[in-house]
Amino acid sequence: MSNKKIAIYPGSFDPLTNGHVDVIERALEIFDEVIVAVLHNPSKKSLFSSAERVEMIKQSMNGLTPVKVDTFDGLLVEYARMKKATAVIRGMRAISDFENEFQMALMNRKLNKDIQSVFLMTGLRWIFTSSSIIKEAAQFGGDISDMVPEPVHLKLMEKFPKLNS
Repeated sequence: MSNKKIAIYPGSFDPLTNGHVDVIERALEIFDEVIVAVLHNPSKKSLFSSAERVEMIKQSMNGLTPVKVDTFDGLLVEYARMKKATAVIRGMRAISDFENEFQMALMNRKLNKDIQSVFLMTGLRWIFTSSSIIKEAAQFGGDISDMVPEPVHLKLMEKFPKLNS
């Protein structure tokens, strides 16, 4: 099917949050397929390896077939072209996200005018969540079970034993 609408949802997803899942589910209302693309950045210190993040995302999608999970490095627009995607999905939580996302969208547009940037606001329920805030709360034993999918919560409990108590 040559007119299949494919979008890339890139990010570190360290870890995947329910806010990310919300954006993925809403992107599926617009696109036929969403590729969740885990950025592999060796210079960035991540809690989870790329392979762990990919596995957690796959488990969290519960076999949702229009969602593919992959890793990438290099230029996002080149990855999108290679995957025959026409859009890049970016989740937005607050106005503070906008300036950086807008700059990246303009650069991506300059590099490849055929790739559109689509900004989706996260649901109000998830507006305050971020991977870094969730990791910090989990590290100190905070209950984050309703902020991440179950497979992510289980992996966080392995990393931070305080969550088990």
